[in-house]
Amino acid sequence: MSLAWVAGACVIAVASFVMGLTGFGVALVSIAFLPYFMSPVTAIVLLTIYALVLSVAIVVQLRRDVRPLTLIDLLIGSVIGTPLGVWGLATLPVSTLNRLIGLTLLVAVGLEWRRLYPVGLEGRFWGLGAGVLAGVIGGAVGTPGPPVILYGASQQWSPRAMKANISAFFIVNQGVILAGYWWTGLLTPEVGRLALFYAAPAVAGYFGGVALFDRLDAGRFRRLVFVLLFVSGLVLLVRG
Repeated sequence: MSLAWVAGACVIAVASFVMGLTGFGVALVSIAFLPYFMSPVTAIVLLTIYALVLSVAIVVQLRRDVRPLTLIDLLIGSVIGTPLGVWGLATLPVSTLNRLIGLTLLVAVGLEWRRLYPVGLEGRFWGLGAGVLAGVIGGAVGTPGPPVILYGASQQWSPRAMKANISAFFIVNQGVILAGYWWTGLLTPEVGRLALFYAAPAVAGYFGGVALFDRLDAGRFRRLVFVLLFVSGLVLLVRG
């Protein structure tokens, strides 16, 4: 057991804990650190696998809180945007895109903390737009969550609905993205080997987060979501 494996396992355990607690975050928390232990492309594909598997586990647990009709526009947009993102990952450097995503997250968090964040956005445009952005960002840098999370915050979803709906979206979104990675040759045997090697810390972290979820009320959950978005945005902006 190498020091690099232990460090990577700690990162994945913490990220999986956050996902078990909130329904997202496995990539947002990990993507700034895992490239120290593996290539950025390998890290992105690996985290996509974990996001898919953990999302399935969450939806099984919270299946009664999933609202399928609210996800249709998000999913349509995601399918449209994903091919462009996968192409970007296969052909373009990701540092500039990471910084743009980080800056966008910081602006959104600033609006929330200034109590200017929009509430109750209506119309199909917003759901489709969030889905397209999630597809592009997810395919390119493995973090499709922010547009969907910000959209969900504007809809005033409860913590259980937020966690359930985001996870249901991820199942389709990450599945499409993984298919794209396979098609472009990015889903390699090395990624599969790493997914098995880090499975134990991922599972342990996930169940730790699930155990704490019911202790969060709506206000604390929303504050936690935006704190995570702030930290992720800052890391992405600085590190690229």
